[in-house]
Amino acid sequence: MISERSLPLEGLKVVEFTHMVMGPAVGVILADLGAEVVKVEPLQGDNTRRLKGSGAGYFPMYNRNKKSLCLDLKAPQGHAIAEQLIAGADIVIENFRPGAMEKLGFGYEKLSETNPGLIYCSLKGFLAGPYENRTALDEVTQMMGGLAYMTGPPGQPLRAGSSVIDITGGMFGVIAILAAVEQRHQTGQGQKVTSSLFETTSFLVGQHMAQEAVLGSIPPPMSVRQSAWAVYDIFQSADDEPIFIGVVSDTQWRKLCDGLGLDDLAADSALDTNNGRVAEKERVMARLVPAFASLGTQALCDKLEEIGLPFAPINRPHDLFEDPHLNAGGGLVDVTIPDSGKKTRLPAIPVEMSGTRMRIRQDVPRAGEHSRAVLLALGYSEEEIDALRAEGVLGET
Repeated sequence: MISERSLPLEGLKVVEFTHMVMGPAVGVILADLGAEVVKVEPLQGDNTRRLKGSGAGYFPMYNRNKKSLCLDLKAPQGHAIAEQLIAGADIVIENFRPGAMEKLGFGYEKLSETNPGLIYCSLKGFLAGPYENRTALDEVTQMMGGLAYMTGPPGQPLRAGSSVIDITGGMFGVIAILAAVEQRHQTGQGQKVTSSLFETTSFLVGQHMAQEAVLGSIPPPMSVRQSAWAVYDIFQSADDEPIFIGVVSDTQWRKLCDGLGLDDLAADSALDTNNGRVAEKERVMARLVPAFASLGTQALCDKLEEIGLPFAPINRPHDLFEDPHLNAGGGLVDVTIPDSGKKTRLPAIPVEMSGTRMRIRQDVPRAGEHSRAVLLALGYSEEEIDALRAEGVLGET
């Protein structure tokens, strides 16, 4: 059982030089799992804190359970503090443009000289190859990696409705970090690991590449795909509310017919198999559409749950705040939006370990909230810290 004193990554020390989503996503996963994560920010704080519009949620979502240290890394004293912090770290995370960390003197080769056990995770647009020095964003690689093509209607490429490549690329970064931690247990040596946006996108669309290899034709966008199943669509309830319903096995088909009293369909041998139902899709849908539309939303959901079919009401992100499952199972955690002080609940990382969800140990930090505490732990005196602050090397709130 995971207890308050025993989190999976407890004891690992992480120094994070990141902004936006991909890098912070790596840090928050490690932090939620128990690692001690110090986020190094500019004196004025990470610019991500000040984003508006669709970026306004980035900082509060991906920076809980971290400590914030604000430093002027270009000042000799600020640089020395960061070096001292890294010397005692297990992991460094960075997601700045290629060459930026090396220019600051924080590249892997230099840092590993004094800390050979260091695991250094770079989050980039591309892995090694012709594109490796290009600037990339989540949306850029969704477009060039085929995901936007597969998401939108024909001729209208559309990015996914979340920063899916930043987040998934960050998850691959965590996987690489943990693999390197395990390898360090065997060798005593750290290493540099890299995860990227473009290669993450290609991995996600790999199923469509394989589909072309199997079928010999270029897959159309998912919005106009030929579904593998006859019943796999959005239907309307009697309340005129949309509900997705899928039937992905012959057993589910029989259960659906029994549950809705469609005895004639159940007895029709032409519909016994999924391929048969696909061939007779127009006839199947002519019966199912009015059958689903005869039930109110709640009655239909209750019936589908009773039958055991995959189904889903079409929710908005806003609806998840009140989702009974998320609220009952620890799927949402309490956080405070920095500066405004507004309280909200945001998704926990989606894992259980020994039946336990990961918890909040440190609220989303204010810029420089832990600068003093981090330096005290490094051995600086209060007087030295005050002097660094007065000289504009250290920021704290």
